[in-house]
Amino acid sequence: MSDRGFKDWASTIVTTIVNRLVTAERALRTAAPHQLLDAVRRVLTDQYAADSVELYLADYGLTVLQPVSVPPHTLQPVSVHNSPAGRAFGAQEPYVETVSGDSGDSGDSVRVHLPVTVRGDRLGVLTVTLPGGEHDDGCLGELAEIAEVLGHEVVVAERDTDVYLQARRRDRLTLAAEMQWQLLPGRSCSRPEYELGAQLEPAYAIFGDNFDWSATADRLSLYVTNGMGEGIEASLLTNLAINALRNARRAGLPLADQAALADQAVYAHYRGRCYLSVLMLDIELATGRVRAVDAGSPRLLRLRRGAVERVPFDAQLPLGMFEETDYVAQEFAVEPGDRLVFVSDGVYDAATAGGAAYGDNALSRAIQSTRLLRAAEVPRAVLRELSGHRGRPVPDDDALVVCLDWRGR
Repeated sequence: MSDRGFKDWASTIVTTIVNRLVTAERALRTAAPHQLLDAVRRVLTDQYAADSVELYLADYGLTVLQPVSVPPHTLQPVSVHNSPAGRAFGAQEPYVETVSGDSGDSGDSVRVHLPVTVRGDRLGVLTVTLPGGEHDDGCLGELAEIAEVLGHEVVVAERDTDVYLQARRRDRLTLAAEMQWQLLPGRSCSRPEYELGAQLEPAYAIFGDNFDWSATADRLSLYVTNGMGEGIEASLLTNLAINALRNARRAGLPLADQAALADQAVYAHYRGRCYLSVLMLDIELATGRVRAVDAGSPRLLRLRRGAVERVPFDAQLPLGMFEETDYVAQEFAVEPGDRLVFVSDGVYDAATAGGAAYGDNALSRAIQSTRLLRAAEVPRAVLRELSGHRGRPVPDDDALVVCLDWRGR
């Protein structure tokens, strides 16, 4: 082939790829919120000769991938831990499996499992079945981009439809849990400087524990909260406190003033009858310098160079316990390679039937045993170990684990 012929051929290939991606993106952006799966099916069938296309979303407990489908054409959930789709979800990489046909090798096709993720928040998996020979590395790259666009559209569509929130439910949520999940920013996120993951238990019946984060170009704000009480009352208390903290943060107030404003809001409503524990961190992304306010029970452990240690703070009063409490921010620093693990009292106070508390020692062992996992996978793994210690599936208190891997700049 001449140089000119090669250039023409290459130009045609690039144009085809761009056109297919543009077609897919336009179809998703113009689809009705509840019809995203139908839109991506049409595109992948027309442009990539796909035999089938399915979308699975991670359930609230992070145990199964739930199919987004409409009765009676419903599919069975697949395990997060021991399935091809679960492998793609956990590794956050496309996974390809061969599907044999009835007529031998000539009937073989491939099933491609693609992570659906938005800025590190792992939503689920897009599974595409293609005829054998219809995929290569370039095709997988295109499909991965389409899965990413689909993830962004799902997040936007959740403002206008319940389809995707309903699909995530393996069981019915309690009303308190419904309120709490709607309050959360996501379950994981990542940037060049850090990676975050979090999980709550029992996922379908949480009430008081909560986490919140927000990032700018220069800073990461991270809050871990533990509201007192049970059921709706605990959820209402947490909602009030989190929104008060967000209101203060969005007004540009420093960390200690954020705590003071939220403290006043909670006290004004409950007059000291109910209060909320919170550990608040403000991290400078350029330097790793951290300002912290410890107002209650959440704990922080740090894994640094293979050793786990508790990060001590001067204990301050929970938010809303007394009127006009003053808060003081403390400082420490994180180093590249540090892993910070935050837990609520539902973790370290969890007891066996004989009354033995989980405690810092068992928690340190759990952090060591999960050190090779990514931050998004650590909370669920720690909570599984906690369930084994407890010896029963249903906890007495809700439990929260947040993991922050710090890479720095």
